[in-house]
Amino acid sequence: MRQTLLKVLGFRHWINLYSPLRGAGIHVTRISPDNRTFDVELRLTWFNRNYMGTQFGGSLFAMTDPFYAIIIQRALGPGYVVWDKAASIRFRRPGRTNVRARFHISEERLAEIQLATDRDGTHDALFEVEITDTAGEVIARVERTVYIATKAAYAARLSTRKQPQP
Repeated sequence: MRQTLLKVLGFRHWINLYSPLRGAGIHVTRISPDNRTFDVELRLTWFNRNYMGTQFGGSLFAMTDPFYAIIIQRALGPGYVVWDKAASIRFRRPGRTNVRARFHISEERLAEIQLATDRDGTHDALFEVEITDTAGEVIARVERTVYIATKAAYAARLSTRKQPQP
């Protein structure tokens, strides 16, 4: 489902008010009209500097949290359940400036994800994103695993968990 530019701009405004992101100083600077690309920035300020005066690692990690899951959920729609499942970060160098990350999923990759999920009921998709400084140097690499399920498969999984064990 394609969103109008107005709806995309409205969503960007809303997500920038979302307190976990806002409190960490994370700012979505751009969402593509097709909702497949999010550009995110973390400015280096007094409230996200660590003891050494560089970007706080937790803020760097947090700036990668919801975006792949959001892209997938918005693309696949209400017939699917999407959750962040796992993540890891590898710091490459200290963040001494503002930093940026771009989250993008191509139409082809989304089609692969939907096909695998529809076929198996669930699917784990792995993504990697680089956090870069203003000079384009890689500050950190983050791997994220996103869990996708059809609503039917997710409901079946939940129902088996709720049954009492003998």
